[in-house]
Amino acid sequence: MFVSSAERAELLRGLVADKLSTAAREIFPVVERTVAGFEEEASGLRQVIDRQRRQLELLLQPQVSLLRIDEEFPVCQPTAGGGTEEHKSEPISQHASAVEVYEGDQFVLLPCESQTFELDEPSVVWSRYDLNPSTVHQRQQEGDELKDQNQLYSSRTSMKTDALETGDLSLNLTKLHLSDSGSYTCTVRGIIRGIKKEWRVTDVHLQVKERFPSWAKALLVLLVLGLLVGALLVHFRQYFMSVYQVEVEEGVESVQLPCKTTVRLPKDAKVEWRDRGDRKVYVYQNGSDQPEEQDRYYRGRTEMKRKLLEPGDLSLTLKYLTDWDRDTYTCTVYNREEHKLMEKQVRLWVKVCQVEVEEGAESVQLPFITTPDLPEDAAVGWVCSKRTVHRYQNRSDLPDKQHQDYKDRTEMKKDLLKTGDVSLTLKHPKETDTGKYWCGVVNKDGHLLRVKRVELKVKDCQVEVEEGAESVQLPFITTPDLPEDASVKWSCSIRTVHLYEKRSYQPDKQHQDYQDRTEMKKDLLKTGDLSLTLKHPKETDTGEYWCIIYNKDGDTLRVKTVNLKVKGNIRNRSSSTDPTPLMADQSF
Repeated sequence: MFVSSAERAELLRGLVADKLSTAAREIFPVVERTVAGFEEEASGLRQVIDRQRRQLELLLQPQVSLLRIDEEFPVCQPTAGGGTEEHKSEPISQHASAVEVYEGDQFVLLPCESQTFELDEPSVVWSRYDLNPSTVHQRQQEGDELKDQNQLYSSRTSMKTDALETGDLSLNLTKLHLSDSGSYTCTVRGIIRGIKKEWRVTDVHLQVKERFPSWAKALLVLLVLGLLVGALLVHFRQYFMSVYQVEVEEGVESVQLPCKTTVRLPKDAKVEWRDRGDRKVYVYQNGSDQPEEQDRYYRGRTEMKRKLLEPGDLSLTLKYLTDWDRDTYTCTVYNREEHKLMEKQVRLWVKVCQVEVEEGAESVQLPFITTPDLPEDAAVGWVCSKRTVHRYQNRSDLPDKQHQDYKDRTEMKKDLLKTGDVSLTLKHPKETDTGKYWCGVVNKDGHLLRVKRVELKVKDCQVEVEEGAESVQLPFITTPDLPEDASVKWSCSIRTVHLYEKRSYQPDKQHQDYQDRTEMKKDLLKTGDLSLTLKHPKETDTGEYWCIIYNKDGDTLRVKTVNLKVKGNIRNRSSSTDPTPLMADQSF
């Protein structure tokens, strides 16, 4: 039975919501208990620190006991049989200490000191009386005696080889576990004056703590769970979103439109990708691509994985992107009877290509790279605001079809149809060139094969100078070999700054503010360098300057704008201030 993508998405949403609710019910009580435990642990932290400090001070203080020998080791009384009486004494001296370590530490030393050189057959036993057997470690003069050792401590205990000679009976315990926590008793045994004696030297309370407390583990579990849920949501986001969205910068080599399914598809399934205009973007049928069914706009620009039906990955790769590819694409799978098995939509956003350049730059490129080996009879046209910027047709440029504003200022590469590089170079960009440029590639029948939009912004030329400088140049370099009868006029507001007309400078038509302060280069029409030199700039010269080139019929050939800012000299202004008011005020 066919199950629609909407129904599968609803089932998956319900499943994930149920799992998350169950996890929340189980985890939140644990978090509350661990937080309460953490608060209790934090409140007692100061008391623990104070107790450990006192215990450390106690351990560091020397322990000296002066005992009479006959009190420590009572003399044995002869018996009727002529032997000695076996007698055990009560504990005489006992000290307690505490040691804290963390689970996983390499070792800990449990301290114990007692003189045994006056004993015959001395031995020392470390015990934990809450275990059975209770022996942790036993040391005799011949060496370690571990036959009665509890197996929990096998290969984890050791003492110094000369412990019974030196009196250092400390126990070294390695590879610490939480189960090692407990009270350890150091007991000395021996014979003195024929009587077997045994006495408890010290008790050491060992606490092995968790390296990560329970509240930290709970937080770690929550973090891992959160990451897992996030990863699941990202992985299955295509099922939660009715339309999956992809955004890409124009100019990237390719983009993938995702479409995946966990359902095993039949071998005779047909896969179709279409755009919003119902044009066939890609067709897969009978185990191979079907390029003849593909719309010509997408030919040579699409690609899918081989054997795509086996892994269930029907994602489409779209190459040579332009902003015209911004669309909603639909992937549909049909069975042999043309019944829909699944359908998925992907919305593609392609950002418009934007180019920015300073006015006065030598040139700027409007990029457009598409599939190579375009038809030899294809035509390429660049337009801006209904003006033909450049036209390529019949394997050559057509300058007679070009608008006069772009005459001798555009250029395209050779073999552009073969390489697919139909980028346009615009020379000597000016502010009036700012706009949206469209490039279209059409075949001989007029069908659109490729299209691209480029937004060009030519920033005003900014010139800044200090008042009092010797001169400043307002730059304007354009194409050389301008018409010999062309005129060049620089103006600011409604004032004529400089006029070149009839092959000569016209000072009588110049505004008086600029008399004897302007200059242009010789052979300016031939070289294309129409820059203006303004001598002794002053603050009142600040403004927007226009340079216009027009032919004998009055048609504008070139235009350039330069914003000039002359920063005033504060010292000069203050020195020229009329001192009369100040003097009048002083006299008053």
